[in-house]
Amino acid sequence: MVIDLRRCVGCDACTLACKQKNGTTSGVYWCQVLKSEVGKYPNARPSYTPLLCMHCANPACVGVCPTGASVKRADGIVVIDQDKCIGCRSCMMACPYDARYFLKKYQGYYQEEGLTAYEAAHKAGKVKGTISKCNLCVDRVEAGEQPACVQTCPSKARFFGNLDDPESQVAKLIVSRGGYQLHPEIGTDPSVYYLPG
Repeated sequence: MVIDLRRCVGCDACTLACKQKNGTTSGVYWCQVLKSEVGKYPNARPSYTPLLCMHCANPACVGVCPTGASVKRADGIVVIDQDKCIGCRSCMMACPYDARYFLKKYQGYYQEEGLTAYEAAHKAGKVKGTISKCNLCVDRVEAGEQPACVQTCPSKARFFGNLDDPESQVAKLIVSRGGYQLHPEIGTDPSVYYLPG
């Protein structure tokens, strides 16, 4: 994935699309946008940095998982097998991007009223005591569609494609615009690139 920081307006449409698609519990954001301010008054301006699982080429989370629940697929997408996850949180500690979440309990947004029908439907796929994270909407990708965050972005700041294909749009954007990874010094080789703002 490539994220164009020049185009990102910090609207959080990606965050909402991710929550809607995956039905994550209250307080869990597989996709989020960090907001900050750069510069000094009167020349200060907002800055937005969308974050998600980096789907690293050398994922630290996979090597530390004692049950093999964290897996890097052949296409590069890092997923969690909920049936194998024991919730030990080793992967959470190993992830340098804080992109994993422990499900203590599935909590709805209207606690005193109980779960909505939508929340109840999504709760069925969540296993208490396990880890969850962005899976790049792997079901959509397998169906030939874009991840929900990419499809929803109103400013078209997100691009999804094959980084290994030098003729792909994402590869060309990285080269032409000087795309960079977050914390390349760690050695995980993230598959999410940012284009400078």
